[in-house]
Amino acid sequence: MKILIADDHDMVRETMALYLQQEQGVQVAQAACLDDALTEIDKSSPMALVLLDYAMPGMNGLAGLERALETNDGRPVALISGSADKSIAEKALSMGAAGFLPKTMAAKSLINACKFMAMGEIYAPLDFMTAQEEENSATSHLTEREKQVLKGITEGKSNKEIARDTDLKEVTVKLHVKTLCRKLQAKNRTHAAMIARDQYMV
Repeated sequence: MKILIADDHDMVRETMALYLQQEQGVQVAQAACLDDALTEIDKSSPMALVLLDYAMPGMNGLAGLERALETNDGRPVALISGSADKSIAEKALSMGAAGFLPKTMAAKSLINACKFMAMGEIYAPLDFMTAQEEENSATSHLTEREKQVLKGITEGKSNKEIARDTDLKEVTVKLHVKTLCRKLQAKNRTHAAMIARDQYMV
């Protein structure tokens, strides 16, 4: 079984290769960028499994995953990353990736995951995929009531409508809007709504 590890960090790539090569019948090829990885796949096609670093040169986000999937002729291609979040992992899987491996994985888990994926299974660590994402720093300093008001603003509701939905007085909502604008450094309620949408909080 031949596995390709493509990662621009030499130590990460070589450490992973060392673990995998200890397994009987496993051969490991290495590449430091997407172009080299595609050349290696062409040379040894198809690879039993290709592991691509999400952030290495040439990847261009998930476009590199798409190219590798095509080049590997339907055989498994997975992402490895130390920085990509759950949403990236989910998108990669929906595009046909065989799995997603955080670089924090233990060696034994890494080997088992590679075996699963080489056999055609889909792998993504349950703890990573179900972890609660940290609250975004841009809105973490807001009170629960302020977040409710902000949600109403992003939905285009008037102060009167927000007051009705939140069981507050209209004058109280108005005060919350003023506080929100100050805390979010927004020029007005529309600007506050734009900031909130950009931060995926509401």
